[in-house]
Amino acid sequence: MKCPKCDSTQTAKNGHRRGRQCYKCKQCGRQFLESYRPWGYSDEVKQLCIKMYLNGMGLRGIERVTEIHHTTVMHWVREAGHKLHDAPDTEDMPEVSDLDELQTFVGSKRNKLWIWTAVNHQQAGILAWVIGDRSAETFKCLWSVVKYWRCFFYITDGWKVYPMFIEEGDAYCEQDLYDSRRV
Repeated sequence: MKCPKCDSTQTAKNGHRRGRQCYKCKQCGRQFLESYRPWGYSDEVKQLCIKMYLNGMGLRGIERVTEIHHTTVMHWVREAGHKLHDAPDTEDMPEVSDLDELQTFVGSKRNKLWIWTAVNHQQAGILAWVIGDRSAETFKCLWSVVKYWRCFFYITDGWKVYPMFIEEGDAYCEQDLYDSRRV
């Protein structure tokens, strides 16, 4: 066995750590293991956790499924969020936008928040978002960005705030699509 610090071959066994043999260098006193396991999670695992989060699974739910602590997943989500651009490039402006709101809470269910999102209907990914309540004031912040895209069409869930901003004929309610399929 060779010391990783001084390259000495004068080493001795020095107990076990989590079932693995430890060694100690007689020259420099360095304690080490014969081989080290790779540290951290693979990029595939990180991407899976982020996809689970983006598909609506809660952080603690992801923790139960993957056995990865929820604060680790939260760190990955935050890190991925910082890499996103604030606004799409002009050539990436959507022709059809999905506008939607999602309720969540912070700390307790009494502290409700709404996340309003704008998504390109033809591609994956959130283009713009805002956090607040479910009022027109909150949507107004998102609309100030979205209206400059000059989309041909907006798909919404029919919430009463949307007609205040989107002209009639430019919006399509998902509920209308659902009702037409039932007939």
